[in-house]
Amino acid sequence: MDKFEPVIVAFCCHYCAYTAADMAGSKRIPYPPNVKIVRVPCSGKVDAIHIMKALEKGADGVYVAGCLEGDCHFKKGNLNAAHRVEYVKKLLDETGIGGDRVEMVMMSAGMGEVFAQTATTITEKIRKLGPNPAKFPSNRKAASNE
Repeated sequence: MDKFEPVIVAFCCHYCAYTAADMAGSKRIPYPPNVKIVRVPCSGKVDAIHIMKALEKGADGVYVAGCLEGDCHFKKGNLNAAHRVEYVKKLLDETGIGGDRVEMVMMSAGMGEVFAQTATTITEKIRKLGPNPAKFPSNRKAASNE
């Protein structure tokens, strides 16, 4: 059997987490290439449906990365995101998928090392959990026609 390589979706706020990811790249700090970054204006714009759709469409894990507490450019967007992530974690635990597949992290723009370490840590955690049991095949129609 091939070694499982998880797909991780990282919703990163434009002002802090995305800039931290950019800094990690500029400093050539390695992090797993299976982390797919989605830049959002604010982590508070990430709704529960976005996280659930990422899992449905094939992500094995998702994290929302926002500004440090008290430093959100939109006042409390990161705190709203943290509440939504907690809600999704509970929902995933109740459905048997597992809330451990979803995380909320906070960092500043200058924390490139933290971004890379977070990406590595979450990738290792999801690798241990295994493939997402809620993942739907992308070619469902093709499979049903055969």
